[in-house]
Amino acid sequence: MNSPHIPPATPALASRLPAVGTTVFTRMSQLAMQHGAVNLGQGFPDFACEPKLTDAVSDAMRAGLNQYAPMTGLPQLRAAIAGKIRAVYGHAYDADAEITVTAGATEALTGAILCSVHPGDEVIIIEPAYDSYLPAVELCGGVPVLVQMELGEQGFRLPWDKLAAAVSARTRLIVINTPHNPTSTVLRADDMRKLADIVRGTQILILSDEVYEHMVYDGQRHESMSRYPALAARSFVVSSFGKTYHVTGWKVGYVAAPAPLMQEFRKVHQYNVFSVNTPMQAGIADYMQDAQPYIELPAFYQRKRDLFRDGLRNSRFELLPADGTYFQCVRYGAISSMPEPEFAEWLTTEIKVAAIPVSPFYRQPRESGIVRFCFAKKDETLALALERLSRV
Repeated sequence: MNSPHIPPATPALASRLPAVGTTVFTRMSQLAMQHGAVNLGQGFPDFACEPKLTDAVSDAMRAGLNQYAPMTGLPQLRAAIAGKIRAVYGHAYDADAEITVTAGATEALTGAILCSVHPGDEVIIIEPAYDSYLPAVELCGGVPVLVQMELGEQGFRLPWDKLAAAVSARTRLIVINTPHNPTSTVLRADDMRKLADIVRGTQILILSDEVYEHMVYDGQRHESMSRYPALAARSFVVSSFGKTYHVTGWKVGYVAAPAPLMQEFRKVHQYNVFSVNTPMQAGIADYMQDAQPYIELPAFYQRKRDLFRDGLRNSRFELLPADGTYFQCVRYGAISSMPEPEFAEWLTTEIKVAAIPVSPFYRQPRESGIVRFCFAKKDETLALALERLSRV
């Protein structure tokens, strides 16, 4: 029996993710709040979605759609997703067997990794990389194989020769992210041909993170894996309604994949979240009947990108290309020699504008003298941030 003077001891727990701490997004957002800074760090809009979308969700709630949805997602939403992919990318996924609605894109990404990677399997990850990929690989005993993007005067590029050299007999999965967070680079048709050449004749799968699919600028198109039959046949394609419809807090996304891959994905999904918020699924399905919101999204965000870039053009920040996503990376070497995390904290506490350092997007933090801003903000928010940044 425990002594009344000695508190009961909690058993020791060996961490499955010993290297993981609080994310840089959480830390910088907390710092921005503490110092009253304009938060251009974490990637979420500070403006509302269309009232028509929230009205559709409210209508679904009032209609009694408040119980569990089917594990795979509401049939009308899966049909709407399949219809959109067919219309935009020309690939016909079976809405019943090849589309699953997920609790945000991160659940879709993690589920795809957990269902396909076994202990000892190698997973190629391109750095800088979104921070959920590596922990998911490590949780299932996979071996991350890291390929770094090359950084030149014109920004980041993917070295396909190095990616090809990283492939081995143990490669199970290649993780692709286009448009790319954090670098804002976008893969082109020639990149897709190079990827197809690398995986041809192998059993390698592809996990394609396409959450920024409708944020590609300057008249370019998004090169989804779904456009290319040879790639679609081996790919989990992930996207996010949160990014497309300005509702990141809803955490509703989806994955599209061939039926044999989807069968395995659903086994993980079923025992992870099981199903996703019902009225939001119903509201999104209703809202998707109108294609204009995602058709018009590139122009909407390109205007904000151009506004932000124009405001920094005469500053001491050096703009890198921003071909997609709602992020802008900048070099700050003309301002400071501080490491990226220190510079981002200084911007937040002294200049009152929060940014995200790029170095934490590598497993071993790598200094490039670059920070990332998010321009998915109201014009007045961007104007205030630009006024402060132009004085640096």
